[in-house]
Amino acid sequence: MTEITRRRFAKYVACLAPAPALFTATARAQGDGTMGRIVVGYPAGGTLDQTARRLAESWRTQNRPFLVDNRPGAAGRIASAQMKRERADGSVVLCTHTSAMTIYPHVYTRLAYDPDKDLRPVANLASATCVLAISTAVPPEVRTLADYARWLKSNEAARTYASPAAGSLAQFLGYRFSQAAGVGLTHVAYRGSAPAMQDLLGGQVPAYIGFAGDFLQYLGSGKLRLLAVSSDRRSRFLPNVPSFAEQGFGSVTGLESYGVFVPAATPDSTVAALAAATQAAARDKTLIAGLEQIGLEPAYAGSGDYARLIATEREHWKPIVAASGFKADE
Repeated sequence: MTEITRRRFAKYVACLAPAPALFTATARAQGDGTMGRIVVGYPAGGTLDQTARRLAESWRTQNRPFLVDNRPGAAGRIASAQMKRERADGSVVLCTHTSAMTIYPHVYTRLAYDPDKDLRPVANLASATCVLAISTAVPPEVRTLADYARWLKSNEAARTYASPAAGSLAQFLGYRFSQAAGVGLTHVAYRGSAPAMQDLLGGQVPAYIGFAGDFLQYLGSGKLRLLAVSSDRRSRFLPNVPSFAEQGFGSVTGLESYGVFVPAATPDSTVAALAAATQAAARDKTLIAGLEQIGLEPAYAGSGDYARLIATEREHWKPIVAASGFKADE
């Protein structure tokens, strides 16, 4: 698979010093009202940041106040690496996408954290389906995946698709579609969904694979068509968009999820308390409504179940990433 990076990621800062832990987290994990931090490896305003802020709001109602600490850079890898240097007492947690633990280990040759040795899953909070969208650069008669595959075979110059980041779930879903359709596609990596969406809406790229929430505000714009969702059934946010599987591309499936992690040495009791708080948040009507605004669905899984999900997904994507030939050393 050919890879084009739109801009190179910022140089990885492996020696970033952790902020000092200011609070006694064991007490806070018991709900005494002292302040903690949710570290997010992306800028304010994005899906992951909004997810963390909604989680923080829900935790505050449980007398567990947390502030969101944005540490953007290197597709979230800086924040994940930072966590292994934080105090293992629950005072600082990481909110990140699960592919940082399942796909990144197969992609990055110099990953500065070990998902198994350095981090411990607390709970999964929410999930999101990916969506393949095409722009006005593709003729209007292309309405289905079969149409799109046929059109690609006769239009070599248009055999590209964009994703929000190199090494993302979206990139490898695109690779799977390329395999299933029998058409070699070139991946164009962006630094986030916002610039990718801008180019899609402007017709500068023919196709983009992003998350459902990326598209909700543009459904009536006439500037894009949604061809398929990557979930095994239709998204309730996009009920008129069939899945890849419905259209005969059953190998193109996968969900992104968003979860909470702590340093690996965090005590069981602290992990259990944070997991219980996350489970309560996943039932919070205010949080559910907030997640719906950005195209996410609550999908709680406790520490053990989440760890098993991560292990299963990591093994699932290993041969796919290897077959793609994609590696990054940033």
